[in-house]
Amino acid sequence: QVQLVESGGGSVRTGGSLTLSCSISGAPNNTAYCMGWFRQAPGKEREEVSTIYTRADITHYVDSVKGRFTISHDKAKNTLYLQMDSLKPEDTALYYCAAGPRWIMCHPTLEYPSWGQGTQVTVSS
Repeated sequence: QVQLVESGGGSVRTGGSLTLSCSISGAPNNTAYCMGWFRQAPGKEREEVSTIYTRADITHYVDSVKGRFTISHDKAKNTLYLQMDSLKPEDTALYYCAAGPRWIMCHPTLEYPSWGQGTQVTVSS
């Protein structure tokens, strides 16, 4: 069972930056996963922000964050990151990381069995 723990959230002004981290444990060595960052704002549905397939570093971003957010995976540290630049108030949400089943590439209908507890990001104008 993969365990995920997010950190790095906080409060920033518009235009600021934050880096979210997701520490991954319980994952066997030399396996690959689709890892994703999701967010949920109050009163809104959960939204996929970005994904990465760890074996080949294939990434995907929702249109609203393209050019501002960067997802990465440090294999040595087994940690997932989300670098968020040029933050906007509409980026305010609870951010979660998630891990898909082993060896399954990212795709739009992938189901993620492992989730972190979330970290809050608040962007004020």
